[in-house]
Amino acid sequence: MTSKLSAVLPDLSPWRSSRDFRVLWVQGLITYFGSSLAMVALPLQIKDLTGSPLAVGAMGAVELVPLIVFGLYGGALADSADRRKVIVGTETGLGLLAALLLVNALLSEPLLWPLYVVAGGVSALAGLQRPALDALLAKIVPHEQQTAAAALNAVRWQMGMIAGPAVAGLLVAYAGHAPAYAVTVAFFVISVLLCLRLTPAPPNLATERPSLRGIAEGARYAWSRPVLLGTYAVDFAAMIFAFPNTIFPFLADELNADWALGLMYAAGSVGSLLLSLTSGWTSRIRRHGLLVVCGAAGWGAAVAAAGWFSNVWLVLLCLALAGAGDMLSGLGRSTIWNQTIPDALRGRLAGIETLSYSTGPQLGQVRAGAMAGWTGTRPAVWGGGLVCVASVALLAAVLPKLVTYDAHTDEDAQRRKAAAAV
Repeated sequence: MTSKLSAVLPDLSPWRSSRDFRVLWVQGLITYFGSSLAMVALPLQIKDLTGSPLAVGAMGAVELVPLIVFGLYGGALADSADRRKVIVGTETGLGLLAALLLVNALLSEPLLWPLYVVAGGVSALAGLQRPALDALLAKIVPHEQQTAAAALNAVRWQMGMIAGPAVAGLLVAYAGHAPAYAVTVAFFVISVLLCLRLTPAPPNLATERPSLRGIAEGARYAWSRPVLLGTYAVDFAAMIFAFPNTIFPFLADELNADWALGLMYAAGSVGSLLLSLTSGWTSRIRRHGLLVVCGAAGWGAAVAAAGWFSNVWLVLLCLALAGAGDMLSGLGRSTIWNQTIPDALRGRLAGIETLSYSTGPQLGQVRAGAMAGWTGTRPAVWGGGLVCVASVALLAAVLPKLVTYDAHTDEDAQRRKAAAAV
């Protein structure tokens, strides 16, 4: 019985082998909880001030340019600066932006424009921070534990994303936006204190300062690797066509279920968490490209079903299934990235990953908001899901090396494993 459970439950090897991983895990849980409070309160506040789905969707457009610029620069910075300092500095900045949201919410008549300013600022800081976090994780966790580390990080992320939206929905409904922002600020303070406990992670002395040439070097490496290109393209297609979160407030209205808004935001995280909590089997997978493709196609199909059903409980079930599919795809992507990319390029490739991971949802918000205004909320959801499935199938056909990727035979994976063992 014990052996059967261990084959299903998450592999705890990274937690046992790395102190820095434990610190990052706890810090991330706190950050995700605080951030998810603001993630719900911010678009809901824009909706309350404007009543426009296009105004809510425009938040994605405001976030897009800072994310692209600072994501690429953050990747180069992660290869040339102390990654710990980058994480501490950006986390502090995110806390200050949360404080600005709190101040604005406490005004007798909250202003609309600071909400977009903060959204852009958060996007810029997240673009700077994520490559440093990803590059640090690849360094502090052994090569053979990368899938297990990705699964444990997913458990942490989903716990925060489930509890945060649920609490935010209650706080905003019964106390207003300000309490949600206040809790966010408090949690960022704790997060910064934890980040200070990380071991310094200075750059390789041979690495040059951030430059366009360095960013271009990372881009050339990614372009020359069909497997990496496939992971970026599949994730981008899944997010731009099947990321309906920004129009959840309007979907809840159409279903006459305003009480379910927080549950809609949390449902995908519930599905992801259940997949993560039963992810022990993924540590034995070798064909991680198949995880990427199958998970993304499952995500799109489940989102399409969520837009089709009119029963709110079936919608929530479909969103949970979508979250499980997204989690499966994410485990495959993270493992391929951390198993194949050289450490000297890890930051710059993490910057490209940030664009793949984050610009898709931002453009997806714009797409969902614009399409909802044109065709209605539910067609914007199910239509995007169907296009997602078709796009993933097409990408799998034109990038066969992604589907056939094998961690035991791929040259880049074996080269990275040998380098990590030195």
